[in-house]
Amino acid sequence: MSKVKFYQGGNVPLEMHKVRIVQKLNLPPVERRLEAIQEAGNNTFLLKNRDVFMDMLTDSGVNAMSDNQLAAMMQADDSYAGSETFTKLENKIQEIFDKKFFLPAHQGRACENILAQALVKPGTIVATNYHFTTTKAHITLQSGSVEELIIDEGLNINSTHPFKGNMDVDKLKALVEKHGAEKIAFVRLEAGTNLIGGQPFSLENMKEVYKVCRDFGIILILDASLLADNLYFIKEREDAYKNLSIREITRIMSELSDIIYFSARKLGCARGGGICTNSEDIYMKLREYITLYEGFLTYGGMSVREMEAITVGLEETMDENMINQGPQFIAYMVEKLKEKGIPVVTPAGGLGCHIDAMQFVSNIPQSQYPAGALAAALYIASGVRGMERGTLSEQRDENGNETFANVELLRLAMPRRVFTLSQVDYAIDRIVWLYENRQLIEGLTFVEEPKVLRFFFGKLKAVSDWQRKLAAKFRADFGDSL
Repeated sequence: MSKVKFYQGGNVPLEMHKVRIVQKLNLPPVERRLEAIQEAGNNTFLLKNRDVFMDMLTDSGVNAMSDNQLAAMMQADDSYAGSETFTKLENKIQEIFDKKFFLPAHQGRACENILAQALVKPGTIVATNYHFTTTKAHITLQSGSVEELIIDEGLNINSTHPFKGNMDVDKLKALVEKHGAEKIAFVRLEAGTNLIGGQPFSLENMKEVYKVCRDFGIILILDASLLADNLYFIKEREDAYKNLSIREITRIMSELSDIIYFSARKLGCARGGGICTNSEDIYMKLREYITLYEGFLTYGGMSVREMEAITVGLEETMDENMINQGPQFIAYMVEKLKEKGIPVVTPAGGLGCHIDAMQFVSNIPQSQYPAGALAAALYIASGVRGMERGTLSEQRDENGNETFANVELLRLAMPRRVFTLSQVDYAIDRIVWLYENRQLIEGLTFVEEPKVLRFFFGKLKAVSDWQRKLAAKFRADFGDSL
């Protein structure tokens, strides 16, 4: 999205693309929305898409593809081994990241599984700026542990800090000195910390972390799934790098990483993933796991058509006018909600707009999952499907006690090039109405709770009949309107 000044004033994101294919949406009436969320056990993951108007659950695998990506999919080489399609993708990885070795996988969490199995031993520690749900699960399944070393400002909901995803370098040094470098399996930097509002880290911070890792001989791994957003924020917010191209910033980040892995469901706007490195020792250690868990080394569980799309998508990620669309739409939504007094994470990050459920529904204790309750309430009020990023997304400790999250967020993801501004304005309107009627919202309690990754398929019920009352208030206020 280019910087275009409007003669009549205002700051409205201007799309640098046009719509050529459309998909019909359905907005069920509020009565059906009430039934649907209850049938889904108050878990937005379990909603049927036919009951969803705006799907803001995630940006994973639902970003819009370009015309060039769709065209490339028709050129795929279906060979099991020696595929020309794989060679194209491998060459693109080498060109962009300057990494010699590439291992394909079917998505990001497959990469996490392989890295955890190969590098995490019982009793070892993974230091990270902030954990992600599946990353932490794979590490703990290998009897390792995760230490979050986010800067203190990272957990401050309302802030002006431009890089709340920074790792606290002093905390990292203290961790190594306390346990010894041999106990640190690796250091992981997540580009765009998912669980705390898609907040980026700075390139200067990455350089400082890299130096500590070099000094102590520790592997530094970059989770590049949300790299596109982080690249945009570095260029936009970090003065030292404003004059560098996206490609140049990417190359510097790659030079500071021993291993890069990514979900192409986010980075590349297709479906797949991969791991790349310049270390032959690491490559040889990882590749047997690819064949065992994913597939042959030239497809790794991916469709060759998806691989063709990823190759083009990675190249398009080097275009600032492509990667800035998401962050600018998110910033628009955050600013509009702030104007109405809605508590949101600031500054606006990547991935989506994040509403602070602890403030929005301050009457709900964390033991009753305020972010999950808010997600259910918003769906009833709008047909908009968001995702809980709070205590529901954590897991209980070894004694079965609830682990309360640092923040309780309702994430409204902004898939790239999918929604129009009028649809975003609709979501804003319904959030404002819900905020004005927030006293009606109460908590949730589990009726079916899986032991691992419960937020994906656990089921809950409302602690009272508050959802019926909310739907009735909507009908009273909106009349015949959907």
